[in-house]
Amino acid sequence: MDTPVEVCAAAATAGPVRELLPARAVPLGAGTIVRRLLPTLGRRMVGAWCFVDHYGPDEIIARPGMQVPPHPHIGLQTVSWILQGEVHHRDSLGSDVVIHPGELGLMTAGGGIAHSEVSPLPHGPVLHGAQLWVALPDAERAVVPAFDHHAGLPVLTAPGLRATVLLGDVDGAASPGAAFTPIVGVDVELTGPALLPLTPEFEHAVLTVSGTPEVDGGPLAPGSLGYLGSGRSSLRLSADAPARLLVLGGEPFAEQIVMWWNFVARSGEEVAAARERWQHGGFAAVPDSGPALNAPALPPARLVPRGRVR
Repeated sequence: MDTPVEVCAAAATAGPVRELLPARAVPLGAGTIVRRLLPTLGRRMVGAWCFVDHYGPDEIIARPGMQVPPHPHIGLQTVSWILQGEVHHRDSLGSDVVIHPGELGLMTAGGGIAHSEVSPLPHGPVLHGAQLWVALPDAERAVVPAFDHHAGLPVLTAPGLRATVLLGDVDGAASPGAAFTPIVGVDVELTGPALLPLTPEFEHAVLTVSGTPEVDGGPLAPGSLGYLGSGRSSLRLSADAPARLLVLGGEPFAEQIVMWWNFVARSGEEVAAARERWQHGGFAAVPDSGPALNAPALPPARLVPRGRVR
């Protein structure tokens, strides 16, 4: 996925807040437009989550759907979460998996991996989902690359909600997905007033993917990301009609990072080296996936780590 120059760094939040983070429209592959919600104006990370794209729901019955050619990653995990439709994941490890709604596609790039993401043929009429990145901490960012496909995830039920735990733990419901920092990711299906348990030490954000739920006392429209800060032991939610949202959170990330294109690094020099490695065939190929993406040119300004809040 093509990403403009972005730099991320950590700063603890002082307590609960309620901020609306604007999205921007970004073209992805052949004809798919996504709403990029992190990094965005004002905030670059929520815990270790450093990238959030929300796409669809798009009618693709007569279209190719998602078409993202092979591209590289270092220093991060990708979390593929499908709400409607399906995405075919192939990578340089030889993984070849079609990810369906309710299934976790978790790729740990570590020191380097390449993958492609396309809508399979045939595919369903609608495509809707989220593509998320998690920054790996310095001690783990050169870990051996891996891809894990978890078709069975824990579900927490409570009055007014059904919550599927993608990463981390919510009230004893723990995801099997590998995590390298204290983190949480939850898909909440909301049918009425509800209370979702949170970890007070974490900062949290909420992405509405359908409906218009009330989040912490105010509406949050579809495709919007609300930042909630830290210091909350629970989150008040309600909906007059069925709604769905993703809750993302984690311990404030204590390291400065540089994010450019598909790389999460600690310096501009590391990014430049990863780019050269990709351009000169230093990543293993993705089988049966066609031509790979070329890396964009590096920006003229030196890439340096900066603060997480603009």
